[in-house]
Amino acid sequence: MTLTLELNGESITTDVPPGLRLIDWLRNDLQLTGTKEGCGEGECGACTVLLNGQPVNSCIILMGQLNGMHIQTIEGIRTDPDGRRLIAAFCDAGAIQCGFCTPGFIMAALPLVRQHPPLSTEEIKVAIAGNLCRCTGYEKIIEAIKQVR
Repeated sequence: MTLTLELNGESITTDVPPGLRLIDWLRNDLQLTGTKEGCGEGECGACTVLLNGQPVNSCIILMGQLNGMHIQTIEGIRTDPDGRRLIAAFCDAGAIQCGFCTPGFIMAALPLVRQHPPLSTEEIKVAIAGNLCRCTGYEKIIEAIKQVR
């Protein structure tokens, strides 16, 4: 299947099997390994990317669904001011321990941070509800997201 999409601000036309998972295409074909696979079932959030600006689990998205879509990965937010501030806040708040879940949390929180109002704890909890962390705990992650202005 030939499809055209935007990945991290760049237009791409590619031939891929329609049943190929987005995470496999990102990691194996493009070597964008910041997106992690934890559960492979859409339960842990480690593979979160933005699809048309909204967080999705890339392990349950098939390439056949993506024609004309806009995808942003953790690698693609390095030049984004909100993304850079969010990454810095995670570091400053000690919200990273092993780092496996961190890209997914950052990508899940980015749309909320882009809204720019002061963020309530409840808003943050809702935004990251689909992401699991087994090392750091959620308080430092919530604190990091609150720091971003």
